[in-house]
Amino acid sequence: SSRFSDKKERLMHLKTKQREFQKHVFEVVCALELLNVLFQRWKIMSCKMRIEQLKQTICKENDEMTRHAEGLLRIKEENQKHYRRAQRHQEKKEKIQRHNRKLGDLVEKKTYDLKTQYEHLANLRRTHILELTSVIFPIEEVKTNMRDPADVSSESDNAMTSSTVSKLAEARRTTYLSGRWVCDDHNGDTSISITGPWITLPNNGDYSAYYNWVEEKKTTQGPDMEHNNPAYTISAALCYATQLVNTLSLMLDVNLPKKLCNRQFCGENLSRHRFTRAVKKLNANILHLCFSQHVNLDLLHPLHTLRNLMYLVSPDTENLGR
Repeated sequence: SSRFSDKKERLMHLKTKQREFQKHVFEVVCALELLNVLFQRWKIMSCKMRIEQLKQTICKENDEMTRHAEGLLRIKEENQKHYRRAQRHQEKKEKIQRHNRKLGDLVEKKTYDLKTQYEHLANLRRTHILELTSVIFPIEEVKTNMRDPADVSSESDNAMTSSTVSKLAEARRTTYLSGRWVCDDHNGDTSISITGPWITLPNNGDYSAYYNWVEEKKTTQGPDMEHNNPAYTISAALCYATQLVNTLSLMLDVNLPKKLCNRQFCGENLSRHRFTRAVKKLNANILHLCFSQHVNLDLLHPLHTLRNLMYLVSPDTENLGR
């Protein structure tokens, strides 16, 4: 009976241990199921959060796409406006180009007409100037028929050497003018007349006879009875030359660099300084007119007053009247 009771106690103890183990197993299974449920819930929550984020992202992207679509629509509308404006500008450009071509043709025609009118005006000026210088102010070269001193000397003295003759000829071609010796091949041979053969100027530009006569008048008492005095001729010729130059400046529409009146050479006797100053002004005005009419520079000389004027109004001057 004692063994039986021991076995019974052992059996009872084993059953108690089994029940405790089963209880622990049950608790573990329940815990595992709870953990599984919690994990599933976490996964569901995680998915929901991800879905919510995706929804927000999709909504945001949809809004962005909407804004971009609206911006694209506005850009398309602006591009259409710019395209229409570009078309209008192209049409306006073509219109302006056609207008410019018409204006170019008109300007070309007007330029040709203006050139024709200038040529006609130049011909009229040339005709009037030639008429003026042939009727009122004729300018001609006058021969004085002076014999060469070398020839005279050789006739009077056949024994004179050739060197002496050449020196006499060289001396004849040299003039003391304004404080210096000037070589002039036309020394005394020719003079230039204006308005008639009796009113002439020396060809070499030596007008010393005028102020020499003025100096003599200051020292000589009584009236001057010599009506053929060279001073009168020089004064009259310069007076007519000044009047002609002023008239030519009006006809040619050229402003003269020096202001000079023709009455400055007539009236009271001028001192040497005033006379030389007036002659320089006249020569400057004549050269300015010659330059404006493109007279050949090789023909001009700064001291040859009437000769320069003669070249200016010569019919051979091609650009006279320009």
